Amino acid sequence: MIIKTVSSEKEMQQIKVLQSQNLKMALEPSEIESQGFVSAEYTLDFIKKMNDIAPSIIAVENNEVVGYAIATDKAVLGEHDLLDDLLTKIDHLSFKGRRLAQENYIVVGQLCVAKTHRGQGLVKQLYSSFKTHYAPTYTLCVTDIDRKNIRSLKAHLKTGFEIIGALSFGNSQWDIVLWDWNA
Repeated sequence: MIIKTVSSEKEMQQIKVLQSQNLKMALEPSEIESQGFVSAEYTLDFIKKMNDIAPSIIAVENNEVVGYAIATDKAVLGEHDLLDDLLTKIDHLSFKGRRLAQENYIVVGQLCVAKTHRGQGLVKQLYSSFKTHYAPTYTLCVTDIDRKNIRSLKAHLKTGFEIIGALSFGNSQWDIVLWDWNA
């Protein structure tokens, strides 16, 4: 298993395939509850745009992407409704007495691990690499998690994220979580 940044269009295409396989709307309710899901659907062009701003961290096995953590920041405002809501909400929150609009943070636009590779510590490996790659530039890492995605929330809290706010989008309620890389 190799953990690295995206370096080819083929890898971005594989992110899109893995995303499509794990979208909430494509899964059965029992699988949603037990395995988790991703909510946002991104076009390949948008994945490429986010990757140009900040390369995604991926897990690759036998030349196949089996996990990813998409990185993004405020430069994508106006490109995707859910990310727009998240970025706007983040900027209105405070953490340790500091307004996040004044902080240098990166957003995890989405995290996903292939069904065949879950339970093997891949979330921890992806986030470890994410931090190693981005902590020299950013001090905080922020994302949101659908409250129905209990598996994802547990994985994020175990990694070091903490809940700092909430967001309503569509028909879902979301927890906004933050990982302080200065802690």
